[in-house]
Amino acid sequence: MLLIPAIDLKDGRCVRLRQGRMDEETVFSDDPVRMAGRWVDAGARRLHLVDLNGAFAGQPVNDAAIRAIAARYPELPIQVGGGIRDQATIAAYLNAGVAYCIIGTQAVKEPELVARACKTFPGHIIVGLDAREGRVAIKGWAELTEHPVVDLAQRFEADGVAAIVYTDIGRDGMLTGPNVQATRALAEAISIPVIASGGITDLDDVRTLCTVAASGVTAAITGRAIYEGTLDFAAGQGVADECGHNAR
Repeated sequence: MLLIPAIDLKDGRCVRLRQGRMDEETVFSDDPVRMAGRWVDAGARRLHLVDLNGAFAGQPVNDAAIRAIAARYPELPIQVGGGIRDQATIAAYLNAGVAYCIIGTQAVKEPELVARACKTFPGHIIVGLDAREGRVAIKGWAELTEHPVVDLAQRFEADGVAAIVYTDIGRDGMLTGPNVQATRALAEAISIPVIASGGITDLDDVRTLCTVAASGVTAAITGRAIYEGTLDFAAGQGVADECGHNAR
């Protein structure tokens, strides 16, 4: 299993939010490129970048910082979400060196965009499904829909997305442990990879996620835990690698 450090960008700075609330932020750095280097030095093999302002604005806002990170680490796969609402934005990010674009809100509002993007940019599209109690939330988690997570994931799998990023809103930024049961259920309902997000606190949580890796949970995004020190990233990736080795 792959651990992916999250770098959430708000007003050009690296922050973490509690349950997606823009007014509950903790600033960790004013230098996103330097922060990316911190995780690369710790052994990160992919980065998860989120344009928080963009998620609310509906268009890129922190794209300059994202382009700078991609330019500094051209060999590192980077996945980007937040404010990606059209193919022009996807093309701009991919041309800047980003490996994967994550469509979230717009995937729910305009699922045809996902189908078109998968045809235009095969292998580069991920859908982010953020949920509370099995229902998908959109607009930076500000609006809860009636769509079940599994139904949408199966639709987007048919469209050809590379993976699903599944976030349990109730766990995100709270250091309460991931929702392993819900993540496993989603992974078992589809055949494409599921990237878990939200709630990872420590090495025990990494070990617990490893137990469902065989279901298709191939990676996990970690944020607040590695910034506040409850999880050492290098140690966590080491545990994830060892779990995978033992599984073989």
